[in-house]
Parts: sequence; C-alpha cells; structure tokens
Amino acid sequence: MIEIRLPDETVRFSEELPLLPLRDVVVFPRMILPLLVGRARSVSALTTAIEADRFLVVAAQKAPETADPLLADLHRVGTVIRVLQLIRLPDGTIKVLVEGIGRVAVVSLRDAKEHLRVRVAPFGRPSRATSRLTALVRSVRTQFEEYVDLHKKVPDEVLISVANVNDPEALADVIGAHLLVPVPAKQRLLEGETTWARFSALSQALNAELEILRIEKRIEGEVRSQVEKNQKEFYLTEQLKAIRKELGDSSEGSGEADELLHAVERSAMPDEVRQKAVKEIERLRKMAPLSPEATVVRNYVDWLVALPWGIETEDTKGIATVERILDEDHYGLQKVKERIVEYVSVMQLVKKIRGPILCFVGAPGVGKTSLGRSIARALGRKFVRVSLGGIRDEAEIRGHRRTYIGSLPGRIVQSMRKAGSVNPVFLLDEVDKMSKDFHGDPASALLEVLDPEQNSTFSDHYLEVEFDLSRVMFLTTANSVHGIPPALLDRMEMIRLPGYLEPEKLRIARGFLIPKQMKEHGLTPRNLSLHDGAILAVIRGYTREAGVRNLEREIARICRKTARDVASRKKRKKVTVSARSVPGLLGVRRYQTRRLERRNWVGVANGLAWTETGGDNLWVEVATVPGKGELTLTGHLGTVMQESARAALTYVRSRAAALGLDPDFYRTIDVHVHVPEGAMPKDGPSAGITIAAALISSLTGVPLRRDVSMTGEITLRGNILPIGGLNEKLVAAQRAGFRTVILPRENEKDLAEIPKEAKEGLEIVLVDTIDQTLPYVFAEPGKKGIPALAGRSSRGAPPARPYAQH
Repeated sequence: MIEIRLPDETVRFSEELPLLPLRDVVVFPRMILPLLVGRARSVSALTTAIEADRFLVVAAQKAPETADPLLADLHRVGTVIRVLQLIRLPDGTIKVLVEGIGRVAVVSLRDAKEHLRVRVAPFGRPSRATSRLTALVRSVRTQFEEYVDLHKKVPDEVLISVANVNDPEALADVIGAHLLVPVPAKQRLLEGETTWARFSALSQALNAELEILRIEKRIEGEVRSQVEKNQKEFYLTEQLKAIRKELGDSSEGSGEADELLHAVERSAMPDEVRQKAVKEIERLRKMAPLSPEATVVRNYVDWLVALPWGIETEDTKGIATVERILDEDHYGLQKVKERIVEYVSVMQLVKKIRGPILCFVGAPGVGKTSLGRSIARALGRKFVRVSLGGIRDEAEIRGHRRTYIGSLPGRIVQSMRKAGSVNPVFLLDEVDKMSKDFHGDPASALLEVLDPEQNSTFSDHYLEVEFDLSRVMFLTTANSVHGIPPALLDRMEMIRLPGYLEPEKLRIARGFLIPKQMKEHGLTPRNLSLHDGAILAVIRGYTREAGVRNLEREIARICRKTARDVASRKKRKKVTVSARSVPGLLGVRRYQTRRLERRNWVGVANGLAWTETGGDNLWVEVATVPGKGELTLTGHLGTVMQESARAALTYVRSRAAALGLDPDFYRTIDVHVHVPEGAMPKDGPSAGITIAAALISSLTGVPLRRDVSMTGEITLRGNILPIGGLNEKLVAAQRAGFRTVILPRENEKDLAEIPKEAKEGLEIVLVDTIDQTLPYVFAEPGKKGIPALAGRSSRGAPPARPYAQH
C-alpha cells in the first residue's frame, strides 16, 4: 500500500492501479476537474476503478493523435486520482469528476488485455527549507500575481486560493494547474523531482508568459491611444470648422489641400479642368480628413494633376534618321516603313497633324508588337502598350465612375499617365481578341478612342473631363480581321504584314536573331559559327510558321548547347554548325516538306491554302464508285468548303455533254471528295477550282498534272473569283516544287506587290473560267472533252495567259 498525507486526511491506495491515458490535459495533485471518457480501454479502466476503491492513475499521451496508446506512448510521471462523481451519457461515454491525490511514477506494466494496469511508486521529494528556496517561492508568487492580473482568462479568485496555501509542494501544484501553457510545458512542471526543480521550472514558464503578456498589453495600449488620438483630432477639427464658420473665415485650408491647389496651379491643364479640380479641393477642405469621401476626392485630384497636360516630346525631324532606325530594327516591311516616313514628311510641312491610327494584321511572330517599339524609337516618342486580349468589360477602357469603391480610370488614361506626354506611340495589342458580356462591349468603347474626329474630346468615366488624344499615334495589332467589329475596322488604316519568305528568314536570322542570341548567351563569333545551310535546315525542318518566333527559339537552343560546351571547356575550338550537324543539336526533324507526287494521278488535284502560320499545300482526292448519286465529303471540311464542293459537282453536271460524259452519269455513281490530313479543320472557298478539277479527272479518267497547283473560288457558271493570302500561297507552291500555279485573273493586281523571290521559278497562269484552267492542269488535254491548250475556250471567254513577271 502507498500512503499520501493530505492537509485534512491520509489517503492509502494499492501499488497496482488501472491507468487512464489523457489527451491534451495534465492533472495536478489537489486539482478537481471533469473528464470525458470515451475509448473502450479507458472505459474499462474506469469501470475497474469504480468497482474497487475508486483510485486510478492518469498520464498524458506524448502524441494526442494516438488512438490506442501503449505504455511507451505515455509520459512515465502521472497523478493518482480519486473518482468523486460519475455520469453515463446516452452515447456511451462517461463523464467523471476526479480529484488529484499525488504524483507517482509508473514502474512497470502488469496487464494490458482489457486496459493498462501498472505498478506505481511515489514520485518527488521535498527540498530542504533554505533562504534561497523561500526567495524563489516568493518570486514565483509575485510572478503569478502579475500573470493573473495581465491574463484575461485566469479569474482573480485564483489568487485567494494561492494566498491560503503555505506548503511549497501544494503551492507548486496549484500554480501549475492554473497556468495556461501547452501540455509539454505542463508535463515538465509535473515532472520536477524536487521542490527547487519545480519552482525553477515555474519561474521560467512564468517569465516567458509574462513577456508575451506585457507585449500584448503594450500593443493594446498603443492601439487604444491611436484611436483616442484620432477621435481627439476629429473632435478638434470639427471645433475648428465651427470657429472658422463663426468668424466667417473659410479660405484657409489644410496643408494637404494647399499642396494640391499649388499642384493644380502649376499644371498646364485646360481652364475647365482646372475649375473642376479647384472645386473638388474646396470640397476637400470642408471634409473630415479621415472620411472615405475625402480619400476619394484626394485620389481624383491626384489623377488630374498627374496627367501630362500640355507635355509633348519633340519628334525626330530627319527622314533619313527615321529610315535608318526602322531598318536597324526590322528587315523588310516596306509598306509600314513607307507609311511612317510619309507621316514624318507631312509633319515637317504641317506643324500640327493628327496622329494616324494604323492596324497591323499578320500571323504570330511577324514582328507586329516589336514594330510598335521601333516606330516609337524612330520618332523619338514615348511608347506604351495595352494588351486587349481577353478584355470583356467596357470599364477597362473608359474607367469606373467615382461612386464605386476602389474605382480607377480606364487603361487609356492610365497609360497616358505612364507615358508622361500627350503624343506617345500607343500600341493596342491583340485588338481582335476582345469579347463582350453583360458588363458592356469594350470594342464599342474603343470607337471614340480610335476615331480622329472624336478622340480630341475623349471622356473617361472616372475623370469626367475631356482629354485630348488626337496627338497620340495609335497602333493596333491583330492576327485576323474577322474578330474586329466592322465599325471599329472602319476607323483604322489596315496594313497587312505578310509571312516571311525563306530568303527573308535567312537574312533576319543572319542580321538580327543570331547576333541577339549570341549576345544573350555570352558567345562571340570566335565560339560559334552557323552556315547558311544550317539556318535553312532549321527553317525547313524545325519550324512551320509565317514569322520567326520559333526560329529564334531554335537558334537559342543551338546557342545554349554551345554555351554549355564552352563553359565546361569540352570544346576549346570554334563550334561550326552545318546542315548535317543540326539534327545532332536539335533532334529529329519535326516537319517534312511534302514534295510533288512521283506520277500523274486520276482524281488527285493540287491546291493551295492559307493558314495563320503561312501558306500550305492542299491535296484533293475524288473517287467515284457505283451508287445512287450521293456526294460524300470527308477531311474535317467547314461549311463554306462543303458548299464549294457541291457547287463544283453541279457545274460538272451542267457541263457533262461538253466533257464527254453521260448527262445522267450522277444517277448510277456515288462521289467521294476527301482532303487528306483529316484531323486539321479546313474551310474557305478558294479550293473550289481544285475540287472541280479533281471531279472532272475522276469522272473522265484523265490524269491531272502533278507539277501544277491551283487556287480560286468557283461559281455555278464556272467563273473563277479572286482569293486572299496570295503571297503565302505562292511561297508554299515554291517550297513544294510546283512549276505552274493557276490563279484567278482578278488577282493580277496583287501580283505586282508580291516579292520577286516568291514568284521565282513559277509559271503563273491567270484564268477567268474553269474551261481556261483545264488545258493547263490535265496531263492529256484534248482527250475526252478536255480542251486543248491552243485556242479560245468553248464559253467564249478570253483565253488564259501566263503572267509576265517584270
């Protein structure tokens, strides 16, 4: 039996007791508290104790998340408790009221079947009473009194309990039980073996807690002082306003209002804007400094002052200088450069000229955005760029009204403030990528911005004053005009940037991309040299684009690999890249250029297509099989292309007699039109002539020439209408090795603007009708109703003629 003496009784209990594991709580002697017991083994231990002498041991778990702890999962120092009261709850758990008796150490495990049963021994020994111990006890008492005074969650009645305790061991238990510290810290207080050790641990824990409580009190006092100060300032400000009102003196304002007024007076803003700003400043004087409305007014006046009223940069006057800078930054693009030079020329003759509004339309990577920066540098102007991709809120352009919290001007005014002048080069990027929803249509908001007749009085919803945008040179970019509303398109001067030809890409790579990438990768001509054949191999085998963006990426890959060899000193000699060594640097060739067929085929016609990455070749295959006159179209064809196929079939039926066909041929056969590479969507009317030629070849059995390609829209009368993307299509025909290209006669005017390199090696034939086309595209003209090359067409149209290249 173990015996523990309490102030009013002596308690005896057995050395072997059930053990109750506890989560997140440490029980001290002389402590009465409720416990909620729910685990099966814990309920078993509690039941055993109730049936015996109501004594059991409690010990804290080392890890609270352990569901079924063993002896190794518990602290070895715990407390013997006595069950005072027990209540069984409906959910099977038991609520007990227990009293801590004394500290014990778990000596050994006796049983672990239904619950843990352990052998215990008394723990701790009292220290000898000395002056040092007395001083430490008094210090802890004082610290605890301050702790209770500062901590809001510890009731003041605890101090009465502490004052009535004289025994040091009992005092340590009472103070430890009321300290609000984590479980590990409380366990350390329980495990102090001597009185001195326990009070030393209490002193350290109280010191740490008091430091935190003092900081919290100081922060709380500072916050309270600041609130009282603000209330005092508000009260005095209101009193000062009342005194000034009684004296009739309202002209003298605060320092902040005076500063804003001086800024307004120094600004070159128009008179009506200045009057608006002064009126807002007078409103600000009458407001409380901390009121939300005062903040709105201050921000508004700040925006008015920050705008570049009357600040204008001087444009470059020399035409030769402008041409030189444009040529330094971009190769080719003659139309754009000519337009900028014309603008500078007119500006020299007319001192004040409205800024042009140009729209650059072209495939990705042809240099639209970088061209805007180059124009700004050539003119000596500031450059600002706003990306419109994905914008669907009108307020992004015109701003929010000041009634909304956190409102700001739109992107136009924000960019003008950023530019710091009234005549920057303003680039509106991706103007075709805008959308609209219930917030409004941003494209409609741009109508005022891009209209030379209206943008001199542009009004932002936030500013509510007119701002002159007529001196701004607006540039917009788009990949396609189809996404631009007609009203907006009408306000812009369209300049198309065609895709680059292989010789142009070679010159761009040699003159711009390679020097730029070598500089960025720390290389010099002594480290790396690229042959022209290597650059052409990269262009043909590793890129498929109208621009040069991917070409620059591949050149950067070559530079990175070279830089790695140079940095690791694997190669001390100069690295020379030829066409043969390109696969070793960039891997397997990604793209294969489709060349000419090896023989002439029946029902296979060669066409040309335009894509966003440039021109491409289009093969149309037609097969006829016995059937009931059905037309099958495959190859992921769009609606317009399907209609072109039906129009071509109707034309062939109308010309059956002239082509040597049975007028009722369509009743006994099915026609299948297929365009290979079926995963790629295809659409547009320009394949009409190609489909018609393939149909005639399949029905007559006459093969088509493998070295002839064609493009043009067809009508039911057999007329050939003009097409677009001519430059890109000729480049594709040249790349594939075609010798002859059939084009609509109405595209003759466009051929004059096509570079010579794109027409080199091609015989271009201009036609008006299908009948004029047939002698050039069939391998055996004059057979089975196919007209021969000589003579006029059977429909009386003027004969086709080759285009004379000058």
